[in-house]
Amino acid sequence: MARETKLILCPVNLRHAAVDFAAYDEAVEMARRRGAKLIVTTIAPEMERNLNIRDSEAFWKQELQKFIRSHPAEGIEVELVVRKGSTHRQIVKLADERKVDIIVMESANPKVKDYLLGTTASHVVAHADCSVLVVRT
Repeated sequence: MARETKLILCPVNLRHAAVDFAAYDEAVEMARRRGAKLIVTTIAPEMERNLNIRDSEAFWKQELQKFIRSHPAEGIEVELVVRKGSTHRQIVKLADERKVDIIVMESANPKVKDYLLGTTASHVVAHADCSVLVVRT
């Protein structure tokens, strides 16, 4: 029997969201089909490279809200979460804390065509306690 999916986590790299959001689209459709809640997260850097950004968490929360407005997930419950720190560690930590059923994420940085599985995705696959669906870009 298939496992019940009630909570899906979808990390979004907002630096590449304009060109690559296939994993987000997949997560939205999966949530619709399964009647699941979707947590969309982005991970802000510990040290912001852009010195004009004074409040990193607030800035990235706003950017995540813009992304969701331009890619609405109609018909499903969506929660937005911004974390600071190491991307791969924060994804695994959030998945563990919230006891998500599956993580749906991109495979690699869209500029890196030489790797089959990006370092963030490979870390999440190796360390997450839940299933991970890796969407190739």
